[in-house]
Amino acid sequence: MATRPPVGLPRLSRRSRILLIVGAVVLVGLITGSRLLGTYVNWLWFGEVGFRSVYATVLGTRFGLFFAAGLLVGGLLAINLIIAYRTRPVFVPVSGPDDPVARYRAVVGKRIKLFSIGLPVLVGLIAGTSAQADWQLLQLFLNATPFGVNDPEFGHDIGFYAFELPFYTWIMGWLFIATAVSFVGAVVSHYLFGGIRLAGRGGQLSGPSRTHLAIVAGVFILLKAVAYFLDRYTLLFSDRNDKFNGASYTDLNAVLPAKLILLFIAVFCAIAFFAGAVLRNLQLPAIATVLLVLSSILVGAAWPAVLEQFSVKPNAIEKEAEPIDRSIKATRQAFGLTDDKVESKPYAGKQNVSLDELKNDQATLGNVRLLDPAVISKTFTQFQQLRPFYGFPDKLDVDRYKVNDQLQDYIVAVRELNTAGIPSGQRDWINQHLIYTHGNGMVFAEASRVNSPADDGGNGGYPVFEVAQVGQNGEVQPGPFGVEQPRTYFGEMGTRADYAIVGGRGEGAPGEYDTDGSSYTYDGKGGVRIGGLFNKFVFAAAYGERNILFNSAVDEDSRIIFNRNPRDRVETVAPWLTVDADPYPAVVDGRITWIVDGYTTLDNYPYARRTALGEATNDSLPGVAQQPDREISYIRNSVKATVDAYDGSVTLYEMDQQDPVLKAWMGVFPGTVKANSEMSQSLREHLRYPEDLFKVQREMLSQYHVDNPRDFYSGVSFWDVPSDPTIDNATTVEAQQQSVQQQRDRQPPFYVLAGDPTGDANKVSFQLTSALVRLNREFMASYVTVRSDPDNYGKISVLTLNNEVKGPQQIQTTFLTNGEVSGELNLLAQRQTKVVYGNLLTLPVGGGLLYVEPIYIERASQNTQFPQLFKVLVSFGDKVGYAPTLSQALEEVLTGAAAQVPGEDTNGQPPTSTPSTPPSTTPADGQQGTELQQAVKDIQTALERVKTAQASGDFAELGNAYKALDEATKRFNTASTATTQSPSSVQPSPTPTG
Repeated sequence: MATRPPVGLPRLSRRSRILLIVGAVVLVGLITGSRLLGTYVNWLWFGEVGFRSVYATVLGTRFGLFFAAGLLVGGLLAINLIIAYRTRPVFVPVSGPDDPVARYRAVVGKRIKLFSIGLPVLVGLIAGTSAQADWQLLQLFLNATPFGVNDPEFGHDIGFYAFELPFYTWIMGWLFIATAVSFVGAVVSHYLFGGIRLAGRGGQLSGPSRTHLAIVAGVFILLKAVAYFLDRYTLLFSDRNDKFNGASYTDLNAVLPAKLILLFIAVFCAIAFFAGAVLRNLQLPAIATVLLVLSSILVGAAWPAVLEQFSVKPNAIEKEAEPIDRSIKATRQAFGLTDDKVESKPYAGKQNVSLDELKNDQATLGNVRLLDPAVISKTFTQFQQLRPFYGFPDKLDVDRYKVNDQLQDYIVAVRELNTAGIPSGQRDWINQHLIYTHGNGMVFAEASRVNSPADDGGNGGYPVFEVAQVGQNGEVQPGPFGVEQPRTYFGEMGTRADYAIVGGRGEGAPGEYDTDGSSYTYDGKGGVRIGGLFNKFVFAAAYGERNILFNSAVDEDSRIIFNRNPRDRVETVAPWLTVDADPYPAVVDGRITWIVDGYTTLDNYPYARRTALGEATNDSLPGVAQQPDREISYIRNSVKATVDAYDGSVTLYEMDQQDPVLKAWMGVFPGTVKANSEMSQSLREHLRYPEDLFKVQREMLSQYHVDNPRDFYSGVSFWDVPSDPTIDNATTVEAQQQSVQQQRDRQPPFYVLAGDPTGDANKVSFQLTSALVRLNREFMASYVTVRSDPDNYGKISVLTLNNEVKGPQQIQTTFLTNGEVSGELNLLAQRQTKVVYGNLLTLPVGGGLLYVEPIYIERASQNTQFPQLFKVLVSFGDKVGYAPTLSQALEEVLTGAAAQVPGEDTNGQPPTSTPSTPPSTTPADGQQGTELQQAVKDIQTALERVKTAQASGDFAELGNAYKALDEATKRFNTASTATTQSPSSVQPSPTPTG
């Protein structure tokens, strides 16, 4: 039958081809140009901080994986395409004049090199781009180290699961992809060149194509057999049972044997495919495939489901006892909660204590922190900001320093540069990047002290500030702890897009702002040199800013400082670390130094519980970066990193010398992590146990403190992290049921200076603490604390309570329902004064639990609002103390406790224990004072009548109570106005210092 010759694609003119080539070159240039630019900028930056070897290793590994994966996938595809082309039939019948396959066949035939090379190259580029992101898997595999601990099922070292198995699984995944892509390419090629024809009843398959496809399919199934072998080990990460992670009874007794059975069936099936390729008979491979599919359904899925449903679930406690025991031991090991690190002991939780018992806890009572670092940032800003282009983070930090050989905790903050505060009329490029380049100093406030009680006058209730800074004439004021260089170019308020050009200045160019009376020229080693024309051009292109090229202030000695956030700098130089969300500043050897905690983590540790890192570390604290919400089953605080606030230098120190994951990464990047012995004593004295690690550990402790598998399965002894009682939890029922909201409201842990709860109670220790309540109940279950002092760093103590002691939420309810407290706070609200509740601290004292909560007020009627410590709430047993000072409040609940508290006024003398009176009710004279006091009493009485009437449903009494409340409030307002107008009641407003 005569056929019409196939019609090819139209030919392009020479001009069109040139335009297409030029367009392709421009497109590739735009795509690769920005990447090359970013690579060069990163190369310069890593050279600045001295970690260029890290960048070179990462780049080399990425390139290696890119070419390896690209060659594997693209190369196998190319081989199969060539085989399909060379085994094509000599004569291919054409079904008709409009056969579409013939047209495409002709096009491909004329450009066979383009398709046989171009298509595999394109596929290889896609595969390589995807594979290069997994560089960490390869490096950990090449530098694997043993854990010295074997898994309880197969007896392999944990290092096999941490470093080797993930890489084997990754390799298997790419082999599957390469084989599948090759099979699809072979099928399409054979169809295009006539080896596969759909004509006829069942279609036609040529002998060479049958052999080719059978071999490729056989290889795929053989890979599946290898995958079944590796799947046996991944059972140790199973989450079949929602009560624990790891291989369950069903996994060990049904799924594990099934994997072995399927392995042998897969091998048989692969042999059948290879035999079919030789015999050119597809019946045997077809039968084997059906056998594999049916076996997968019956043996791999149905049998485990039947065993789980009819044998395990009715007897779950007995069947799962051994897996649960394995999970408990593995979880404790993976999260650093073994017996050598955690000390547990029962705690009495007394309701009454003697004076002698209080004296034994003088270290705790004498160091109760009154300043909440999450509340008083605005107070720091009001008194210590100095200029609008300086600022403080929303959450400040707690650290400790020695004063007269006595350890004292401080609220600390760096006065950082905040370019967003530059007045809008002055916010041009020169001011933002050349003039305002650095912050000025560090501010300290003793955490357990205010200048005076709030009701002594308008100046009371504020921190006592001490400052290290640059004075008006440019001289360094070192402050109480000897800061040698108070200028800060690196801090938490910096962003990745923020940069400053410092150093050499051209003739006549303005210097960097230092103070109103002086300018400054940076002389540190931080930043990348930008003086050369090429580097100017590079950074002008990187930031899209032509001023970098043409500004005369940028000369050969200039440096550009970028990537200024300490957390970002550590993450960049150590991409293998998970960085703590809250860096903190400290004075180390005379330098303002940012201390950043780094963690090594694993996704899969056999039998260990997996937890979402973002959820476990999320709580009610404001202004703290959130961790990525990825699941981990192992974590160690392996590295302590420091970032110099002046020159940005980054130093990594080995913290956990037993961590195998850290040892592996030190093998990947030799010389980047310094030995623990190189850490200075000054730095050791300011190390804090990291918050994010502690949050994860307390979540694990809430369940895995249980030893008995039966008790673990029932969950009756589980604990929980309490919700934060000091925030507004007034939400709908639906909102309360959302886990995200519950996680966000969890009470954060608190840094305190207190006595050792399981050792010498009179020895002051810097600790990170948390209360834990019983699961689904608000009574206290335990008190967990971990110490940060150099001689006992990382020791976790757990005090367990068996009697019903009120937890944080119940204590807060007790506070707010107290007649004196509720009456005064209601009056403050009526006078447009905002009440802010500080952190509710839980402290073990005398065998019982002492709760302390500072109350702050903000004058809502003023334009500038900032918290002022107003009163202190204290609870012990069933008593509540409420007074302007801690000693007065303690005396109300623990007789003799005031003697254990150091002086709280500016003269260092202990205040006398006097009845607390709100500042607004301080009498101007005797008559006015009597009227105010009587009005307050009447309001409190009316409020009690309102509560009683509401509870009883007596609406007539409720109306009378509201009427009495209204009358008492009017009398209070009248007397208060008279008091305010009295000359003796006028108080000076707070005056910023520093």
